[in-house]
Amino acid sequence: MASSPRLVSAAAAAPDETVADVAAGIRDALEGVFDAVSRTCADTQALLGSVSAEGRRPVSADLAPMRPGLHERLGRYELVSGIGFVAVPGLLADVSAWLEWWQTDGNGHVRPLVPDLDPQHSAYSDYTHWDWFTLPRDTGRRAVAGPYVDYLCSDEYSLTLSAPVTVEGRFVGVAAADVYLRNFEAAVLPLLQRLTIPARLVNARGRVAASTDPHHLAGSLTKSAAFATLPAGPQHSTVHDGLRLYPCDGVPLVLVTEAA
Repeated sequence: MASSPRLVSAAAAAPDETVADVAAGIRDALEGVFDAVSRTCADTQALLGSVSAEGRRPVSADLAPMRPGLHERLGRYELVSGIGFVAVPGLLADVSAWLEWWQTDGNGHVRPLVPDLDPQHSAYSDYTHWDWFTLPRDTGRRAVAGPYVDYLCSDEYSLTLSAPVTVEGRFVGVAAADVYLRNFEAAVLPLLQRLTIPARLVNARGRVAASTDPHHLAGSLTKSAAFATLPAGPQHSTVHDGLRLYPCDGVPLVLVTEAA
């Protein structure tokens, strides 16, 4: 579970330049993960584009050449615990659904995920309703989903960062990477603790990803219609519903404090 946040004083609002520096640090921490996602997206598009040029439907074996790159990214990107491509059901000719997914175990060994995607046996076989899939599919943009207990991949409290994969203008799935929440908090809580007021990071669904606010712990929800649109909007702070919102410069998280 998430660690308890350090309490901070709410005596005064944080200067915008300080918050901007913190938001930039959060952006830098997550852009490394999104770089791994972007490389996976490019590999997937290249492979599926080659198959399409041959005039046939892809099969699961066509994705095997991605594996060296996925293995290398698991070793290179410190926050990444799992990475791969998740296909739209029906994309591949030999299976109804597929995750080309690799992850590290507790000993640091790289191993494939072999999920049970049979709807008669697994309650988690339909992955198309999860935020890490639906947000990129519906918006065409990158997404941060969670934190949530990742029953499909690791049984760990995690975040999933994802991006849409398109081939010839058609959505074919998502490239994604998992980050254990404990590792994410270790990276971003020191940044949030630089602020003199309680603050939290919130994704497009309003889910709190990390927090120094004892009233809004990681995993809880913050309601505001602004979260879904603000990451793509202006980079200066705005006030909505009594909250001051600071975009993290293109990363789909919003730094939230109470409005002064």
